[in-house]
Amino acid sequence: MNQYDVSHLPAILFALLAATKLLGLLAQRLGQPSVVGELVAGVILGKSVLGILDPTDLVIRNLAELGVIVLLFEIGLHTDIRSIARVGGAAMGVAIAGVAVPFVLGYGICIALGLSALPAIVAGAALTATSIGISARTLSDLGQLRTPEGQIVLGAAVIDDVVGLVILSVVAGLVGGTALSISAVVSAASIGIGFIALALVLGNLFVPPFFRFIDRVEASGTLGIAGLSFALLLSWLAAFAGSATIIGAFAAGVILHNTPQRPRIERATTSLGLFFVPIFFAAVGAAVELGTLANRQALAIGSMLFVVGVAGKIAAGYAPFWISGRKLLIGIAMVPRGEVGLIFAQMGLATAALTPGLFSAIAIMVLGTTLITPPLLAYLVRSEAHTSDDLERPGEGGIDDLVSGTIEWKAIHPSASQGESGDTST
Repeated sequence: MNQYDVSHLPAILFALLAATKLLGLLAQRLGQPSVVGELVAGVILGKSVLGILDPTDLVIRNLAELGVIVLLFEIGLHTDIRSIARVGGAAMGVAIAGVAVPFVLGYGICIALGLSALPAIVAGAALTATSIGISARTLSDLGQLRTPEGQIVLGAAVIDDVVGLVILSVVAGLVGGTALSISAVVSAASIGIGFIALALVLGNLFVPPFFRFIDRVEASGTLGIAGLSFALLLSWLAAFAGSATIIGAFAAGVILHNTPQRPRIERATTSLGLFFVPIFFAAVGAAVELGTLANRQALAIGSMLFVVGVAGKIAAGYAPFWISGRKLLIGIAMVPRGEVGLIFAQMGLATAALTPGLFSAIAIMVLGTTLITPPLLAYLVRSEAHTSDDLERPGEGGIDDLVSGTIEWKAIHPSASQGESGDTST
């Protein structure tokens, strides 16, 4: 469906929005986050089943890109940078382990299976990714985004995105025949980290006065438009600087988090997200071809990559050994590769670094890690809530606060965070 008349676009969007909403509600009825239904809707609408939704189509791809920008801006609006700073060491430990362990395991498996170094590197690089959009949306649906563990995952996923950009640039150079150099790695890392730091410093200085001025302009919707425009501006500046648009969108939300105008900006963002964000998740699901499951070699390699992909990220959750908390929840939340893993795979296929079979194997890993994470997190959170209820009954003792270093960990019942569960739901 790469080529279609523009008159077909409303029908495609109708099918997409209706399917994501209906399957999202069904997922919630089954006790799962709505993002599960949205991803499954994409798989059904994609060419593997109905052939209605083509994620490579320029219009759909651009709408999905806007969707992830809105989603990350919304997440940033609900992110207190001070909370992330308090868990910064833990987030860094999770991020570094979450990149290094899956890469080494993935590379080693591919070499052991007889693949050459370049495709093994591309496959290993695809395993390093974490889809911040899927992780954050699922944690938000479950009321866990503002818990200490949720903040660690959010911080680690942001770091992963920066590290992922560095790896992507290095791998792109390798498949293009460029020699690996320390200067190229340092340059890519400096751009990503430097952009975030500069945006936060300058933004906190100049943005609040600007939004106070906008607030005095009594025109309906002005604040919402100004906030979204700011997110789009930082997204463009991030891409222009050589980083990722989602980094800019997230930074914009973080900057506006402490402004008095945030509630009204949130309302406008949520309304817009109801349209754009499901397109993003459906496009991720539609990018996966179920037909790859028929290829036995691809299925075998993909299954092994899936196993080490899950194991590597869960192990990363235990990397910050100096803290107390729900490390299994952290590890599972880091598992989904989503659109980020597919970017690596598609780049490898386009440059002939990957064969179609190996691309299919990576796609199987991406599909598996993306789809299992939301239900696994839902099961874990509800199991912990049930255990917590049993332990906290009168006369049966209580749960003391867990303190490690300067971080105070609290056992939080999901119902205590009920107001948060819709923070980034769309």
